[in-house]
Amino acid sequence: MADGPDISPANAERSALVAALAKVAVGDRAAMNEVYRRTSAKLFGVCLRIFGERAEAEDAVQDVYLAIWRKAGTFDPARASPITWLVTLARNRAIDRLRASGRRPTAALELAADVADETPDAETALVHADQDNRVLECIEHLGTGDAVMIRTAFFDGATYAELAERANLPLGTVKSRIRRSLLKLRDCLQ
Repeated sequence: MADGPDISPANAERSALVAALAKVAVGDRAAMNEVYRRTSAKLFGVCLRIFGERAEAEDAVQDVYLAIWRKAGTFDPARASPITWLVTLARNRAIDRLRASGRRPTAALELAADVADETPDAETALVHADQDNRVLECIEHLGTGDAVMIRTAFFDGATYAELAERANLPLGTVKSRIRRSLLKLRDCLQ
């Protein structure tokens, strides 16, 4: 295996973009074309996700490349990868344009009927609260050690093995106590 530099495709792409941005910083138009060729699809995708409309995204991308032309000298490859810097610039420009336009991306009103409100209504919430209180009351009627085991197993997510270790009891004993406690809870709740 060679001890030379890593020349993977990703590193080659990164190096090419770093070099191209350095040339853009001094006004090299050919380098700007190279940056555009290598990044336009990705930056357009970023803008399209923000706007949702092709025409708006195209206008935003044009602003992004003007900003790249003006700001290429501020790019520092020691602080970020070139694609991270470019995507951040595109995202920020697109969001700035969106805010300046005063509009927010929206979906058609007809689609609102398909959005379900997953929060329970007041009656359901009261029923669940009452059931929760009944479970807690029934747990309190168990012996202290059994109540602690049930809470630790089912509210804290401890395994039977963890419970056995904590209580310094054999695993079989813990399983039997949990089973008996669950049967008592079932009877209490009926």
